Amino acid sequence: MAKTSHEDLVDIQFGARATAYLASAVHAQGEDLVALAHLAQGHPHARVLDLGCGGGHVSFRAAASVHEVVAYDLSADMLAVVSSAAQQRGIANITTQRGRVETLPFESKSFDIVLSRYSAHHWHDFAAGLKEAARVLKCGGTAGFVDVVSPGTALFDSFLQAIELMRDPSHVRDYSRAEWETALAAAGLTCEATQRFRVRLDFEEWVERMKTPAVQVDAIRTLQRAVSSDVRDYFQVAEDGSFSIDVALFSTFKRNLETSSSKSNSNVPR
Repeated sequence: MAKTSHEDLVDIQFGARATAYLASAVHAQGEDLVALAHLAQGHPHARVLDLGCGGGHVSFRAAASVHEVVAYDLSADMLAVVSSAAQQRGIANITTQRGRVETLPFESKSFDIVLSRYSAHHWHDFAAGLKEAARVLKCGGTAGFVDVVSPGTALFDSFLQAIELMRDPSHVRDYSRAEWETALAAAGLTCEATQRFRVRLDFEEWVERMKTPAVQVDAIRTLQRAVSSDVRDYFQVAEDGSFSIDVALFSTFKRNLETSSSKSNSNVPR
């Protein structure tokens, strides 16, 4: 069996499906997208990083409110689609750059805002990706992350991770809210608010978007039928396999540690 790195697998999985993600209704719209893009409003001079930009929907929305957006992704094909779509839409303030989230090729404190949507569950090293996002964010800057979240309950979590991996072998993990909040704090980001959304997925579109092989599609449908009614009820699994997932937006900011330290030290008797 040929050796394939996780980064190669992500590139293979998504590169060939870049156009599908640009056209995907789930990715091109939604309350979570509106809420995430809202974080960039009122900052006309800001430089924004769209981390794991995919089809570029966050970049397109944010570009209308800020000075510059850097769309960053591991897939060169995705970035080509973003560049082409931006040109067609007359958006001139989006640039693209390719690379891994765990080693961002940007200077520390070089972005005013960092945004990411439906990307973190593919990261090889979740903690490292968040730490890099915090590193390139200016002190006092805003970072917003949207992703599918695990319900936290072991039974529901096992089901969610199983169908995600069968559908897409580049899937790593849908983290729970608690896991997110712990990782964000460890990265030096303070969570101001968490918004929760319920998103409905059409099964045929969901598997077609990734060109999931028939044998794996069958396995997912078999699992959906085999699990307990508690699982089917929680995910609202329909006869055709369509189901609902939990999605969350974590709105965070990076504290000015120097200022905080100075204030703390000022209270120490001398």
